[in-house]
Amino acid sequence: MTTQVIMPQMGESVFEGTLTKWLKKVGDAVVRDEPLFEISTDKVDSEIPSPATGILSEILVPEGKTIQVNTVVAIIRDTKESEVAAPDMKREAAEQSVSEEALEIESPIPPAPVEIEEPKPVVPPAPQKPQQPESSPTIRPQNVRTSPLVRKLARENNVDLALVHGTGLEGRITKEDLLSYLKSDQTAAPVKREEKTPANAPTGTVTTIIAASKAPEIPQFTGEVELQPMTPMRKAIADHMILSKKTSAHVNTVFEVDMSAVVLLRESHKTEFQKREGIPLTYTPFFGKALVDTVHEFPVFNSSIIGENIAYKKAINLGIAVALDTGLIVPVIKDAHLKSFTGIALAISDLAARARTKRLKPDDVQNGTISMTNPGSFGALFATPIINQPQVAILGIGGIEKRPVVINDAIAIRSMVCLSLSFDHRVIDGAVADQFMVKLKNRLQTWKEWLD
Repeated sequence: MTTQVIMPQMGESVFEGTLTKWLKKVGDAVVRDEPLFEISTDKVDSEIPSPATGILSEILVPEGKTIQVNTVVAIIRDTKESEVAAPDMKREAAEQSVSEEALEIESPIPPAPVEIEEPKPVVPPAPQKPQQPESSPTIRPQNVRTSPLVRKLARENNVDLALVHGTGLEGRITKEDLLSYLKSDQTAAPVKREEKTPANAPTGTVTTIIAASKAPEIPQFTGEVELQPMTPMRKAIADHMILSKKTSAHVNTVFEVDMSAVVLLRESHKTEFQKREGIPLTYTPFFGKALVDTVHEFPVFNSSIIGENIAYKKAINLGIAVALDTGLIVPVIKDAHLKSFTGIALAISDLAARARTKRLKPDDVQNGTISMTNPGSFGALFATPIINQPQVAILGIGGIEKRPVVINDAIAIRSMVCLSLSFDHRVIDGAVADQFMVKLKNRLQTWKEWLD
């Protein structure tokens, strides 16, 4: 019996990963669920178990290669079968590798060159009747909000600004709007214009082609540096974060919450809880349970945008950000709305431990619907985290500190925390976000009874 080992998908938005290390070599005996190789993605840095018991007869993907999910990376054969590698499978994998490398090195389309037509011979103008200037697109400055520079570029490129969609304040047309219009309009590139000739130059026509405007280059540091390549996980995180900022209209709101009631509950139950459950009682499950219960009352926070539709998800799957030495991953508590306080606490402890020991499974990082992160554990007052796509909100938890506050016109010492909510303004309005946070705040401040 032959078993193909494939590259698993480690998250709904992950389409590739890097095979960082083989834990077995060709000819080794492997047991089902025994760690076989390690991979790295923006979602997880994990060991992948063997899907079957047998002999590792072929390794089709070397260490350090980035591959698409569902790619066959190795072949495991039953110990009773011949260990001779199947030539068809090897040839197919080689052809696939060559095809992928060809796609990777395919040269980009070169930019259109700047062409300058040779000046025509100077011919003395013959007497003729004055001619009306050629008509140009009608520009209605009184109806268009823009700058003199944009108007000048529009005249030079024969563009009617009334046709350009402005993305600036109150519909103002920016230079980027005009350049995007020129780039998208096939009839506008290349655009020819006549250069003005000096007054003392001989009469003639000089025609040039306007080159496409280039984005400004990022200035580079010129001093001594030490270059270190990004790890595959760090590169994937960078791409994922940039994608989120480009996708969602990020807005942040911050609320201060009195955690004194929760602090008292934890202090009175932490010893009993650890003896009973075998794990320390932290503040994280308090925030997780309160967040899940509040999301249940505000379903829009458990949604995603699909095209021009809002998809409301039935299950509340809570993502918990876990910091690693190599980056950040967000394992998911499935059906968190069906779990008790203790169930959420146990799930958080289990996922965090397996994340740090590279024992997460692909399903552990998939299908999250809302997330929370705890920068307060490192001393932060609060943070403005980036939304984990395709979700629409993420809760940031600051550090719990004792501070003087005014209660009933008197100064008192309370355990305070700042909670920040990053939400997608495309689907969640500011008023709804604040109502959500008020409800979450009240839950935490009035939490006086212990929940099993």
